[in-house]
Amino acid sequence: MKENTLFREKQQIMICLTAAIAFGGFFLFRFLPLHKRIKAVKQIRTTQNMTIAKGISDSEQLPLFTEQLLKLKTELTNFEANVPKQRNLGTFVQEIAELMNQYKLKEQEITPHPEIETEELNCIPVSLQCRGSLAQIFKFNQKLQELERLIRIQRVKLNNDVDFMGDVLMETEVVIYYRT
Repeated sequence: MKENTLFREKQQIMICLTAAIAFGGFFLFRFLPLHKRIKAVKQIRTTQNMTIAKGISDSEQLPLFTEQLLKLKTELTNFEANVPKQRNLGTFVQEIAELMNQYKLKEQEITPHPEIETEELNCIPVSLQCRGSLAQIFKFNQKLQELERLIRIQRVKLNNDVDFMGDVLMETEVVIYYRT
């Protein structure tokens, strides 16, 4: 009987040992490789989902970029129209003088300064000086900004006359541009 019990205990140990080896083999040779593949597939799927989401986001933004491109093309066309290829300083000075005369401004001075040259865009600083009422000066400045040619008003200085008769002296620095 002892022998029989001993045999049964050995048999149970062998069964447990065989089950443990089978479980270990399954775990090492089947479960771990499958788990690694599942993890890799999930990672690939996540990457693909992110790529798809980025594509959807980009496709949603495409109309915005198209709209911006059209605006920039319009601005470029306006820029090319407002910045002549020639210097045309004489034409500009004549336009300014006509504007000053239109608003009956007195003591007119228009003084161009040396050009500043770059590769694609040159600019000419010009000093303007005239005397008139504040309303005349204001209207003149409005029209100055509405000229077809692109100009940048750098500085405007208004000085009241000494006897306070309502006239002001305007000293303005502007820059005109032309393309090379």
